[in-house]
Amino acid sequence: MTNAQTDTRIGGMVAYGTEIENVGIGVNAEFPVMENLTISPGFIYFLPKDESGINVNWWELNGNANYYFMNSESLGFYGIAGLNYTNVSVDFDETPFGGSSMEASDGRFGLNLGAGANFNIGSSITPFAEAKYVIIDGSQLVLAAGVKFNL
Repeated sequence: MTNAQTDTRIGGMVAYGTEIENVGIGVNAEFPVMENLTISPGFIYFLPKDESGINVNWWELNGNANYYFMNSESLGFYGIAGLNYTNVSVDFDETPFGGSSMEASDGRFGLNLGAGANFNIGSSITPFAEAKYVIIDGSQLVLAAGVKFNL
């Protein structure tokens, strides 16, 4: 059974990135544009990481299209394709060893490809899970799970 995705949703998630090897928190939304197709903007901020005195901050901004292959009463399965902007900044502080410090940051555009599922539990809250691969210099697999709220 295939139904049109008609609800606008906003949500929150917990994510894990394989390149940064850390957990992140994020927000996303879904806006229906036509039968079985939604536009899904999102943002993930990965928790800061300290590696041998080098502080790493990583966040990503996403603009995806979700195409629903199956949308039944209990499960909505969708493919993900979209654009990604990833920003990574590093800060190295050597002050105990000579008083110097260094900062650098870089932002890159890439592509998202993946899949996700909404678990319709019969309320205005919808749990979901996603797996996407970010094709970019420093590519990573991002696994996410959270809840979306129907508006």
